[in-house]
Amino acid sequence: MLKGSVGFFVLAIIAGLFALGEIAEAATNIARILFFVFIILAVLNIVRHKKRGF
Repeated sequence: MLKGSVGFFVLAIIAGLFALGEIAEAATNIARILFFVFIILAVLNIVRHKKRGF
């Protein structure tokens, strides 16, 4: 998931360089959503492992 977020971020940068504003904005929004989902899942995974005593 983090890999996808980075990919969309790179796509947004490239689209921004070529002045494709709508594509850059959409790619940035997708990257932001994927990044926050990754963070939430990572925190939940850490909490779950702490509860199990690993």
